[in-house]
Amino acid sequence: MTFGSTKTSTRFVESRDKPRILIVDDSVVARAVIARAIDAGGRFAVAGAVPHAKAALAFLHGQRVDGILLDIEMPGVDGLTALPELIAASKGAKVLIVSSSCGDGAVATIEALSLGAADTLVKPDIGDFAGRFSATLDEKLSRLFETTPTSSAAMPLATDRAGGGFDIVAIGASTGGIHALSQLLREIPASFPLPILITQHLPDSFMPYFAAQVAVLAGRPCEVATDHMRIRPGRVIIAPGAAHIRVVGTSEGAAVRLSTEPSKSGCTPSVDPMFESLAEVYGSRALAIVLSGMGKDGSEGAQRVIDRGGSVVVQDQASSVVWGMPGAIATNGTACAIMPPKEIGKMVASRRRPGC
Repeated sequence: MTFGSTKTSTRFVESRDKPRILIVDDSVVARAVIARAIDAGGRFAVAGAVPHAKAALAFLHGQRVDGILLDIEMPGVDGLTALPELIAASKGAKVLIVSSSCGDGAVATIEALSLGAADTLVKPDIGDFAGRFSATLDEKLSRLFETTPTSSAAMPLATDRAGGGFDIVAIGASTGGIHALSQLLREIPASFPLPILITQHLPDSFMPYFAAQVAVLAGRPCEVATDHMRIRPGRVIIAPGAAHIRVVGTSEGAAVRLSTEPSKSGCTPSVDPMFESLAEVYGSRALAIVLSGMGKDGSEGAQRVIDRGGSVVVQDQASSVVWGMPGAIATNGTACAIMPPKEIGKMVASRRRPGC
């Protein structure tokens, strides 16, 4: 969908040494308060502030921005509908949804993240903009624009090692990971017979809707993990927001045990326990995948997978919203392959195992 164009102007000046942020919100008060908060933080420059998606597209036609703060409920085209075109028009700017529609468990949050938003932030009532909101906004933006290691060219699949493919797929992701996961899952046919485990950094209240969305994307049953849940062929199991997935062997195959022990990364749920236990149970028949995300969660678990003869694949830097988690694995030499999500999905569908 194309929303057309309209002329707009801005009083903000060019800044070449700070990430440039475009504010898109229909409230003139919200635009002004958010702009002041960004200016006060000193780490970012306000490139412009416009009242709706049509004006944003017009602005992006002639201006470069690095980030977009986008409201959802606006006149004309809503923020979620406009999101994919705004990302394309900005040539991949990181979009932070700032909306009152993004409370705990909100469907809009998962929809925004699956469409390519980098993160979300609940917009308070006008009288509550001061104080904590400004600090949280600055923190969110700072984390999105953290400097990450530069990558070499994507590492394609190597020749499969002796022994063929794998028996289980485990995927870890955080910021930007839901959009990458949706791209990956679309490449895997509904007939794919292997179980898939997913640890995505999300609060517990969002997990039921996230599981429902993954079931649609994957074309197969998807459940939020419960203690002692059996790992069955052709099903997807998602870590709950308040516990880690650990894999244990059973007389009938394998099952999930939930753990609330503090993780080394400090994340809950954490990717490391899932990968570490996967390596112990499946050994060389395990495939671990790490998608876009902040920090280093998953890097120690990925090393355990490699030590046990399994394979690790990570998302490439160019397609990642944040190359923290995959970048940590790529730069320490643990990754067997570095690819965009769609190519990872095709590899999984083919059941080829990358050589390490």
